[in-house]
Amino acid sequence: MWLSKYIDTRKRTVEICSPLEIEDYVVQPVVDVSPPKWHLGHTTWFFETFVLKPFAMAYQEFDPEYSYVFNSYYETVGARVIRTDRGNLSRPTVAEVYRYREYVDKAMENFLTCTQLNKAQQEIMLLGLNHEQQHQELLWTDIKYILGHNPLFPAYAVQNKVLEPVSMDEYGDVESNFSTNNEYSLSGFLDMDEGIYEIGFQGLEFCYDNELNRHKVYLNSFSISKLLVSNGDYLEFMESGAYQDFQYWHSEAWDWVKVNQMQSPMYWHQIDGQWFYYTLQGLKPVDWQESLCHVSYYEAAAYAAWKGMRLPTEFEWEAAANHFNWGQRWEWTESAYLPYPGFKKAEGAIGEYNGKFMINQMVLRGASEVTSAGHSRITYRNFFQPNLQWQYSGIRLAK
Repeated sequence: MWLSKYIDTRKRTVEICSPLEIEDYVVQPVVDVSPPKWHLGHTTWFFETFVLKPFAMAYQEFDPEYSYVFNSYYETVGARVIRTDRGNLSRPTVAEVYRYREYVDKAMENFLTCTQLNKAQQEIMLLGLNHEQQHQELLWTDIKYILGHNPLFPAYAVQNKVLEPVSMDEYGDVESNFSTNNEYSLSGFLDMDEGIYEIGFQGLEFCYDNELNRHKVYLNSFSISKLLVSNGDYLEFMESGAYQDFQYWHSEAWDWVKVNQMQSPMYWHQIDGQWFYYTLQGLKPVDWQESLCHVSYYEAAAYAAWKGMRLPTEFEWEAAANHFNWGQRWEWTESAYLPYPGFKKAEGAIGEYNGKFMINQMVLRGASEVTSAGHSRITYRNFFQPNLQWQYSGIRLAK
């Protein structure tokens, strides 16, 4: 079981990178985007550092310097290349990183074949596989940013053969993301009664520590949209002059709009009076019926204010999620990323995974079209700084 899951997960990461040209692997346009080569090395370093080195007898490290190169933010593990310098790593080469990956994969396959994993080892393996799935999604977002900020707007493909993100439907995960309750129509607002709701993960399957512990919250009655905001909806916001009107924006957001001269979602370009949108297939006219994507929390909150509404809290979202379709976009909420009652960080490096980031970030709920199959659930708490647009993020309204 562990061996097949490991092989399938690692294979998927390589598949995502397979259409790239060698030059694409090293680019880092902004601090939030990591070069694809770095993702390949970092996910490999994770298994070498947390599985092979502590548990595989006589394992020989591939290259001691790689811990410095591919450590992300784990202070417990030691020094690391700062995030802004990942794009300066012309060495190790792409070929060397792939050799590193093959070396670790071979050692991992031997380890998983010969070892009956104990509980602690199983937990590390689960975390490692989910960690790699997170980086698969980041590969999609980072590759899109790299190519979408190339002045030629190239398609992510060789000879126009585009490797599509894996949809949830292909893996039979539809029921976990989409309501099958026919009581509700597909449009309008869902009315939720006031009362006490239970929030957080419950079960024996994998979850991250920030989804624990399950607890009760009291919610006033509220209504939440069954549909996400569309590109056409957002165009009305833009054409109303909202990007030039301070009254819809938080003070910090208004500074962001002015300093960055914001006027549209990321990847939108107005050419000869027509709006185009960069996709993985290249530049295309904006589909006005499609769900809005690549907006910041600042823009989401401003749009909600312009509509005379608000964003749902993460607790409202979770309480209502079984009654609407979700999974197409990460959905901004009105909740700051904070610990649940009783949250405790694990000891050592693994304790750095989530808890240290519980400041100055907003929660997103759901999943997106580039979320790896099996990596979504109602209790999942994604989180980013409020100015970021490069994630596949959209808007659902509440009132």
